[in-house]
Amino acid sequence: MKMEAGAAEEILKLLDSSLSVIKWRLRPSSKRRLETDVLALCAGLRAVVMVDYGGKMPELQNHLCSLLSLISKESTILLPLRVMIIDDMIYMVHPKELAEYAVASLSSETQLLFIDLAKDPPKMLLHTDQNLVLSELLSIQKLFLSIFSVDDTCAQPSGCKAIDNVCASTPQISELIDLSGIMKDVQITLPTLNGWLLGYPVVYLFGKDHATDAVYNLSTKSLHIYQIMIKRSRKSDTKFEELMSFTVPYDLSLREEKEPWAEAFLARLLAKFECCKPVWTNMQLEVNQCYPQSIVL
Repeated sequence: MKMEAGAAEEILKLLDSSLSVIKWRLRPSSKRRLETDVLALCAGLRAVVMVDYGGKMPELQNHLCSLLSLISKESTILLPLRVMIIDDMIYMVHPKELAEYAVASLSSETQLLFIDLAKDPPKMLLHTDQNLVLSELLSIQKLFLSIFSVDDTCAQPSGCKAIDNVCASTPQISELIDLSGIMKDVQITLPTLNGWLLGYPVVYLFGKDHATDAVYNLSTKSLHIYQIMIKRSRKSDTKFEELMSFTVPYDLSLREEKEPWAEAFLARLLAKFECCKPVWTNMQLEVNQCYPQSIVL
């Protein structure tokens, strides 16, 4: 989808006025992140963003729902966006973009790589490798496609009991979508699900019974931090800001931005970015090294 500069300005004005009406007081850095996330969702650069700023639950949920509800009464420009909850995590979602992303993932159009953190040292896996957690992720991808597809009919999620229950009880898409039930009775962890949901090309893979191993194996390794940076088209905005970031163990990303998966990932984003030129003027990938430190997954 193509976003015009006028639409972006309208979004920013609506956000500013609506934040004042609902009295959601955000720090300047958090407000900037909210603006960037909403623009990225509306422009099709991202399908899902995690909102880990602007307060704690349940106040954060109330603020987000109030914000989108108020803006939808003023304009249809943010009408597609929804708030989604999985356990204690909260997200903003563009349902159509998420459905298309799920289709691409299931058809292998979006090539994902997985890092098995249950191993020491961590090992890179392909989506075709046999693994229980990978199989559950495939089932959950099918669930997301069934929930966010046009007809809202349930797919067959490979007989996973927890996912079957969610599929049977989930209503049609509403303003607030609570999918916390998908994490019950499965081995897949929220960090693994988030890696896919948030659109990372490399996903950390481990089951709940290997959570301690995963934390240890990642905390004792040097990492590369991959950051997608963008710059707004406003003349007053001269600095790059982060669109998204993710980490990869140093030993599994020695070629940094020259890794084939990194080049393919950036190429996909740049193709979408071409439709966003009136909003942003530049996009680039930055890679920095992070030395071993305590990691929370």
